[in-house]
Amino acid sequence: MAKTISGWRLIISYLGVFAIIIGIFLLVPLVSLIFFPSESQYAWCFVVPGLISIALGYITAMCFKGMEKDRLKNHEDAVLVCAFWLMAILICALPFLLTRKYDFVQSLFEATSGLTTTGLSVVDVASCPHIFLLFRSLLLFAGGVGLVLILTCAISDKYNLKLYMAEGHQDKLLPNLVKSARLILSIYSIYILLGTIAYVCSGMSVFDSICTSIASVSTGGFSNNPNSIGGYHSLAIEIITIVLMCLGSTNFVIHLYLIRGQFRKIWRHSEVRFFVFATLFVIPIMVLICFFDAHMSLGDSFRVSAFQFFSSITTTGFQNVPSVAALPSSMKTIMIVLMLIGGGVGSTAGGIKQYRVVSVVKGSFASIAHRSQNYKIVKHEFIYQNGREIIFTKDDFISSASFMAAYLLLFLTGSFIFTLFGYSLSDSMFEFASSIGTVGLSVGITGFSAHPVILLTSICGMILGRLEIVVVFNALGKAIRPFRRS
Repeated sequence: MAKTISGWRLIISYLGVFAIIIGIFLLVPLVSLIFFPSESQYAWCFVVPGLISIALGYITAMCFKGMEKDRLKNHEDAVLVCAFWLMAILICALPFLLTRKYDFVQSLFEATSGLTTTGLSVVDVASCPHIFLLFRSLLLFAGGVGLVLILTCAISDKYNLKLYMAEGHQDKLLPNLVKSARLILSIYSIYILLGTIAYVCSGMSVFDSICTSIASVSTGGFSNNPNSIGGYHSLAIEIITIVLMCLGSTNFVIHLYLIRGQFRKIWRHSEVRFFVFATLFVIPIMVLICFFDAHMSLGDSFRVSAFQFFSSITTTGFQNVPSVAALPSSMKTIMIVLMLIGGGVGSTAGGIKQYRVVSVVKGSFASIAHRSQNYKIVKHEFIYQNGREIIFTKDDFISSASFMAAYLLLFLTGSFIFTLFGYSLSDSMFEFASSIGTVGLSVGITGFSAHPVILLTSICGMILGRLEIVVVFNALGKAIRPFRRS
């Protein structure tokens, strides 16, 4: 009978397999050398850490070969998910570090921004080699679908469901987890392919089309153009980008309904209705601000407002204006709120998530209505989510409200840290909202010349935002528990 491993040995065995996957991932950007052979001098930046990661992962995996895996217990799933992400960030930072153009904190920042699909950057894309531009896009691809989902696609494990859920996936589309994960990856890849074709047809180069399509669907926001999407000066490219950003920020369950033609289920979904309402209500306000405060023409006001609305609420971070910092302060305030709200649950977007916002609003109104009614009357509240109408309970409201409170507290804390370096409160709130919301829009606080504490604070915000706080806190609690006993 095979020996069963559990606890920290189980976690280490999983990390060994994951190290192999990361090592292989680091070798993928070498494909660009076929088309840009003059950049072969950078190959070793990927080959060395890639092969070392594969070797260490293989040795670790061999130590547990033939052993049966036990179930993950007592928040071990949270520890493992956080370990996956930290390992991926550290290893993926090495190619940037090995160029000697970036220090350790800057390298960590770029890798974290990519894997969390944030899009803030310390890289000067105007002079950046193509191999690193492709690598940044691949980071968005991997981080967008989720590292655990990639692991689930690679290996079939009967206990992967806890990991899958711990990373924030609530979208088990099919009864079989592996098939569900592969379906999500297929949908994700098809959107990227269609987006690439659309960009090429709109006049963008093939290389930029691939990278921009990945960045749009992953709601990442890395751009190969120094002036982001606005640098292409194309309305068609902006419209394609809006469509891809919206697809990326939508729950993957909705994509399944879209493929099946179940449009009634799509419309009844609470997040879809919220998104439509926000679009119809907020964009006209932003248009008026641009028209009267920024003195833009009516056409430009609508173009800028619509694009920045979708870029903010989908947490993508593209821009079609030369400088976000130059926008009216009232416009930036609205964008802060949109970045904090974020996209749909189970999507590639960040933020508090629209479902939680809907839950808090619905719970608040239900509480007020209940106080005005006869206390003997029992009335159930319902909310439509993931294709079915479910009972909305007090616990659902408390869970969403607690998450929102913790999220906003972290947001204010990070913003306060930024103000200690001489930045205004409004700019600090905008920049850290972009970090914790994994957005990527910037007023110029983060960047190559930013103070290390600013970058480290942003790194913490990006990780907490991507892993949705609770997982990180559960992992920390589990990790320090042995020390409490000693």
